[in-house]
Amino acid sequence: MEKVTLAKALNAGLRRAMEADPKVLIMGEDVGKLGGVFRITDGLQKDFGEDRVIDSPLAESGIIGTAVGMAMRGYRPVCEIQFDGFVYPAYDQIVSQVAKLHFRTEGHLRMPMVIRIPFGGGIGAVEHHSESPEAQFAHTPGLKVVACSNPVDGYWMIQQAIAHDDPVIFLEPKRQYHADKAEVDTEAEPDPLFASRVVRAGSDVTLVSYGPMVKTCLAAAAAAEAEGRSVEVIDLRTLSPLDMGPVLDSVRRTGRAVVAHEAHVNLGMGAELSARITEQCFYSLEAPVLRVGGFDTPYPPARIEEFWLPDLDRVLDAVDRTFEF
Repeated sequence: MEKVTLAKALNAGLRRAMEADPKVLIMGEDVGKLGGVFRITDGLQKDFGEDRVIDSPLAESGIIGTAVGMAMRGYRPVCEIQFDGFVYPAYDQIVSQVAKLHFRTEGHLRMPMVIRIPFGGGIGAVEHHSESPEAQFAHTPGLKVVACSNPVDGYWMIQQAIAHDDPVIFLEPKRQYHADKAEVDTEAEPDPLFASRVVRAGSDVTLVSYGPMVKTCLAAAAAAEAEGRSVEVIDLRTLSPLDMGPVLDSVRRTGRAVVAHEAHVNLGMGAELSARITEQCFYSLEAPVLRVGGFDTPYPPARIEEFWLPDLDRVLDAVDRTFEF
């Protein structure tokens, strides 16, 4: 079985979804002839035509607004936001329309829409190209928010999100697009879409992450093992709804928890996870839940982004600090 990158896996997943349902269509800036700036939609317009893979104007609010009407008419639009920082012109449409129409119509109108957002840093990009806006969408009732971290999940999760009847914010870690490869068994039984997963077993401390930081946390766990510490790593995969079962089970065994994400720490996903872990595992905790993330500044220029992004050393430092209590 051939190993593929996350980019290729997402492309294959989109292709399979379009083959399975003629109501699935893709729209966004440069998604057609160019195949997307990251080549995620490469070849799809050639094979499915310009009516199903639509090159839009440079207008994110127009992309989402058009998709709202199409979803109301029974289509399943997959909208690409070219970069994370470009989602804000569409934020009003997403929060005011996409997230609310199902509730506003008392269930009479569904909103089967996927909004793909490449997110996170690490690619040496300019301003507005490396942001992590996930907490803003996870805080919005009516939206589902998921984040893949590897090719296998990318292949299956994009298909599951497209098949889902509620709107899904689909976060893709752009620095992983063309990085690691993995074998994707296209006949396997995938995990449920809204489920977190233990990706490395351990017994001393629980390390929780998602998206681009999963790889960093796995590297930190391997480094900690050399120092005699057993770190359990959990890939959340879903940010709204949060699947806390594996997290709580793990923390009750380890007694310690660290949450890591690229987004700045203040009011981020780590805050919600820390609160839930503390509320439900209080008598199991041997130390406070610690958070690792970016600094509370706008994303910096590319030449210093490696100092801003949480890395293996900052994750290991938090793991070490949990044992000081």
